[in-house]
Amino acid sequence: MNTLSYKTVSVNKATAHKEWLVIDAEGEVLGRLASTVAKLLRGKYKPEFTPHVDCGDNVIILNAHKVKLTGNKMADKIYVRHTGYPGGQRETTAEELLAKKPTELVQKAIKGMLPKNRLSNQIINNLYVYASAEHNHQAQQPKVIKLNEFI
Repeated sequence: MNTLSYKTVSVNKATAHKEWLVIDAEGEVLGRLASTVAKLLRGKYKPEFTPHVDCGDNVIILNAHKVKLTGNKMADKIYVRHTGYPGGQRETTAEELLAKKPTELVQKAIKGMLPKNRLSNQIINNLYVYASAEHNHQAQQPKVIKLNEFI
């Protein structure tokens, strides 16, 4: 019997096949965009997925300021942060956050859908979010994908 036919392949950092992907977020719903991008960053759609290794792709998101939220979430959704000082709890709505920092809304949604561990801190560095339609990663020859066709 061939013993190599049933061995589990474990990918490491050197053998991981990482691609560069471009996603246009114009008109996309934030939650659906974030869940798909989290799968791409993690590499869960690949047959050689290994949970403890960064084997996902590098993702570039364009037009982050044109993302949609369904219902009244643009005015009702509240992001809470703390300054670190007593009484320093601050609240911001999604509308204010999108006006002040257009890329932050998308980054927070995607980071919230990644696992809460040290690996996710490395994985989130593979995400590049831009408010405009231009990016500076042409040298990597990224592949343009549509979310509805991909996953």
